[in-house]
Amino acid sequence: MQPRMGGIIQANIPDVETLFASYMPYVAGGGLFVPSKQAVKMGDEVFVLTTLPEQSQKVPLTGKVIWISQKQNGIKPQGFGIQLAGEKGIYFKSEAERMLAGLKTEGRRSYTM
Repeated sequence: MQPRMGGIIQANIPDVETLFASYMPYVAGGGLFVPSKQAVKMGDEVFVLTTLPEQSQKVPLTGKVIWISQKQNGIKPQGFGIQLAGEKGIYFKSEAERMLAGLKTEGRRSYTM
């Protein structure tokens, strides 16, 4: 998969609350919402460098844009969601699901659905 031209997009996930809001478990292979004002189109392939909570290692992810959220009224951030791909996508999905296992979802908000 070739990343979209335009450089690397950074997505820091500092805590489990942000991970919960950003991770898209209902996407086949896992998905990640990336808060960004960068213009993307559905189907674009992008390269995202991210971190997981309590980990300093940056995870290089590639994925296809499957969700776009335009600037809204402050409820949800502007950005896009990607369907994770490749070995790093599998790693990110398993780590995210491990960190979120057993977390009560009541009252928590997602950046997407």
